Amino acid sequence: MSTEKITVLLNWHATAYHAPIFLAKALGYFEEEGIKVAILEPNDPSDVTELIGSGYGQLGAKAMIHTIAGKARGFPIKSIGTLMDEPFTGALYLKGSGISQDFTSLKGKRIGYVGEFGKIQIDELTKYYGMKPEDYTSIRCGMNISKALIEGKIDAGIGLENIQQVELEEWCKANDRPTSDVGMMRIDELAELGCCCFCSILLIGNEDWIDAHPKETAAFMKAVKRGTDYMFADPVVAWAKYCEFKASIMSLEKKCKLLLTKTGPAMNTRLNALQFDRSFNYMSKDLANVMRDWKKVTNYCKRLGIVDDNFQMNMTNEFLKWQLEDQDTIDGQLKQ
Repeated sequence: MSTEKITVLLNWHATAYHAPIFLAKALGYFEEEGIKVAILEPNDPSDVTELIGSGYGQLGAKAMIHTIAGKARGFPIKSIGTLMDEPFTGALYLKGSGISQDFTSLKGKRIGYVGEFGKIQIDELTKYYGMKPEDYTSIRCGMNISKALIEGKIDAGIGLENIQQVELEEWCKANDRPTSDVGMMRIDELAELGCCCFCSILLIGNEDWIDAHPKETAAFMKAVKRGTDYMFADPVVAWAKYCEFKASIMSLEKKCKLLLTKTGPAMNTRLNALQFDRSFNYMSKDLANVMRDWKKVTNYCKRLGIVDDNFQMNMTNEFLKWQLEDQDTIDGQLKQ
């Protein structure tokens, strides 16, 4: 076993779609593949690209659009696989706010976004629909879009169907409101992209490190693939194992027991389980980077002005040592 510990930075606090990584840790797959792994959960997701690009972490997880943008900014980062494909992403809102499925209903509204590139997306979309910068107010909320909406700090916010939308639906249930009060205008439809893959969650690495450590990189990917296989073989058992492991390292045993039984007074005791249920549809079985999606998102990044026409896609499937799905036959929308 290598004596060097590999630092893996998640793109946020542990979330349902990180399950294969934690399962690989919990089930001892990393050790069996001959590597030591430390999983870190950053407070600010915007730090991850820079930290990995600067060598403070070797591997990690990040959305596709951020991985492309980080490379364009000069950080030596590359995707070595895909954890979650094409989750619905869009402008979330609560009905009764004066917002509808008509994008121009956002005129005069406060629009929340996660990070810098969310702001770029908002500005491009509003311009596309004939709005001027003074027609709306953009507010950076980080990953706390749901909280900002509930507290009335924003009128709409960019979020994921399997994460923030679930949070809002659970809040509605707890407040005697129908879940149909949560609306989403999907960015892929608004921007006529034909996919939601710009927010696919990738496994990424520092290029200098993975070039110097190909065996360790391949071992990491094999362990995560084993965690993925375990998850797909029996999702209920896999989720229980994930909760058990998180409880053991974070002293959250009581919370996880409540989560497993879906009982108890706290809304968030069942929230993560619901997010896992919704995320499961989007999880990648073979962990492959899909060329079709990379081409679409690279072109979208060119349209946003994030990369130039000479940008070379920073991804590889060379560390996936198993049979991959025939990408030409994959219909990403079937997952949605």
